Amino acid sequence: MSTTDIIDTLAGIEPGSSLDAIRARRAQARENAQKSYLALFEPIDASDFSIAERAAVALFVTGLHGESPVTAFYRAKLAAEGASLVEAIEAEIARGETSGPYGAFPAGPLSMENKAGLIYRVAADRKPALGTRLAAALEHAHLLVLRPRDAASADMKALLGAGWSNTGIVALSQLVAFLSFQVRVVAGLRTLGASLGRPANAAASA
Repeated sequence: MSTTDIIDTLAGIEPGSSLDAIRARRAQARENAQKSYLALFEPIDASDFSIAERAAVALFVTGLHGESPVTAFYRAKLAAEGASLVEAIEAEIARGETSGPYGAFPAGPLSMENKAGLIYRVAADRKPALGTRLAAALEHAHLLVLRPRDAASADMKALLGAGWSNTGIVALSQLVAFLSFQVRVVAGLRTLGASLGRPANAAASA
């Protein structure tokens, strides 16, 4: 099990640095974020959502957010767990890239904010390489990241039809939500480090 704080690693934060001190002020939030990472990527039981599938979805989701140290981390993780999937996932990131969020709100006052956008589907010729389960997971992840307004019971049924269990669907949704959080936190910390006039990993004593 990993003991290194993953957000510190991705943000380039060294012990004793100014950013380390800033994170230490929110010790519980820091601890909870690390626990979430471990629960999602180093679970005790991965029978409903394999480690390779988790790494593949992670690369896809972080790739949709844009190339970053987080994306590079999950690319390496997938290469270690399922190297044959890396090329296919990167092709699907390119296929699914767009800006959001978008979609339609239920009829009412918010309907004026409805916005059309890409309805992402995995390329038909790539489905054999990805498999039915992972292809369905990517489509669902794209929905959650870029058009959450459109999420409906039919989307759950599609996952169940692709072989996902209820437990696996919950874990998949939690993983996508965590990754969106992680990408933003890491980007914010790196920006903060730059605003302090030194690299994120520069020691406070430098």
